[in-house]
Amino acid sequence: LAGLDVTMFIEFQPPSNDEWAYVIIPRTLKFIYYVLITSAFCANILVVAQTTILSVLGSSLALRGQDGSMMTATDGLYAERMAVFHAFGHGLLLTIGSVVMCVWLHLHWEASLICCGISVWTILKMRSTYYRIVKKFDFDDSLTVDFQDIFDGPAAIHAVPSSMWRGMGMG
Repeated sequence: LAGLDVTMFIEFQPPSNDEWAYVIIPRTLKFIYYVLITSAFCANILVVAQTTILSVLGSSLALRGQDGSMMTATDGLYAERMAVFHAFGHGLLLTIGSVVMCVWLHLHWEASLICCGISVWTILKMRSTYYRIVKKFDFDDSLTVDFQDIFDGPAAIHAVPSSMWRGMGMG
């Protein structure tokens, strides 16, 4: 998305203000457009930075840290996921908002209304899809499995006493 946003910023050529009856309308639309597209770009670059940092530092800690560092890394990645999701969601919404401003600057009002309707539908569809997927994969954090469950729970693997091997003719 950051690539799309930077392309929208660089390649967008708004029409001249002279084409409008009131100069304040295109200036306002351009102002809103550039605020939205710059904010979208920054939000999406933040997502790229967050995911890169989490990937590098999380895997480094998990693979090379002291005992217990894998759990620390996993818990840290899990805790940070919401910040990444929020930045990603903001980037999506800001990108769609900039598209709305772009169509009002380039198209006639009839086409702009239809494009705005499509954009609103897209936002609502993204929202309903998000809630559907979250509901599908939601779980109670207090019921999650951790290493304590593996070592102390009913499925715990215990060392087999050597006396057992002798009784089988293997000791």
